[in-house]
Amino acid sequence: MNKILLLQLIILCSSRVFLTTGRPLAADGNPVPAPAVHREVYADGRMFDISHRVTKELPSWDSKDGLGQFLFSLASIKNGSVVNASEMKMSVHTGTHVDAPSHMFDNYSDAGFDADTLDLEVLNGPALLVDVPRDKNITAEVMMALNIPKGVRRVLFRTLNTDRQLMWKKEFDSSYAGFMKDGAKWLVENTDIKLVGLDYLSVAAYVEALDTHLEFLASREIILVEGLKLDNIQPGLYDLHCLPIRLLGADGSPTRCILIK
Repeated sequence: MNKILLLQLIILCSSRVFLTTGRPLAADGNPVPAPAVHREVYADGRMFDISHRVTKELPSWDSKDGLGQFLFSLASIKNGSVVNASEMKMSVHTGTHVDAPSHMFDNYSDAGFDADTLDLEVLNGPALLVDVPRDKNITAEVMMALNIPKGVRRVLFRTLNTDRQLMWKKEFDSSYAGFMKDGAKWLVENTDIKLVGLDYLSVAAYVEALDTHLEFLASREIILVEGLKLDNIQPGLYDLHCLPIRLLGADGSPTRCILIK
């Protein structure tokens, strides 16, 4: 077979594949797949992904520049490797994540109370999504007004942060809404809540971030889930599922969280 005939045959086969699939061919001769779809809602509107995608633009604590580059290529098919492989470098408190007791207490760190010790039973189960008054941080007064029933163990607090779309802005905003120390203390002493979720990088308001975290984490009984994506979901009762990465020795962990109606 001469070279011209071979070339015509290749062009003919390529044309047939394109006509059959409606897509051009990749360098390896296979059809280029349709672009992937990144979804927020699954199961005919009953399952909601409430974790944020990790991107360069994701806000990072006290940073004006956002997360920035976090994925780095180790191997690339385009550069001659047989696989694509990457590594990542970022804080364990990036995006949607959990705090371990060791985040705030060095003695808990020494004793091994890391992200791997967080109770999966607390992280998974019925949860109440509530709307917080939009002009307030979460104080003891606000907690009393929310009137969360006894027996509720997991509560996701949606605040003005969602309305302001703060998790979609790469520059950290210290004016975000969160728990004040007295609100955390009231929750610990007067409710059955063991999981607290909020819609920015910290459940604690910036002005009292340290003291509020100490109130929440001192007992090692409450798990904090921070950086939740709670837009376009109705308040109410859901099944919550949060699965942190098992990072031995880590004071926090990125987490995938979903709600099921």
